[in-house]
Amino acid sequence: MTPVGGPPILVVEDEILLLEIVVQELRDAGYTVLEATSGEDAIRQMAAEQGLAALFTDIRLPGVLNGWDIAEYARQLRPELPVIYTTGYAPDEQQLVTESLLIRKPYRIAAVLEALIAKGVPPRS
Repeated sequence: MTPVGGPPILVVEDEILLLEIVVQELRDAGYTVLEATSGEDAIRQMAAEQGLAALFTDIRLPGVLNGWDIAEYARQLRPELPVIYTTGYAPDEQQLVTESLLIRKPYRIAAVLEALIAKGVPPRS
């Protein structure tokens, strides 16, 4: 069940403590937040949530699918979907989808909120 709130954001992060913090901060800011800990879980969530407002995904994830794959799938469903990546490592070859952003770890939640607003996804008023 999708929590009630502002625009639904899918957060994909395999570090559970970080996921919990980001989810709570985004909810406190007024967003509805869906969460996934793997690429496969993220794909299932995107298929079920037609009104997704943005994707915030880690690049390195357990399983077969990574953040690059998730973003490509998301853009097949909705070509205009705002995508924000995060990573704690510097990938040699970036595979960013067009008009996306990359936020390096460690980051402040303010950077994520600013990125969402910049991508046209403000929190609930």
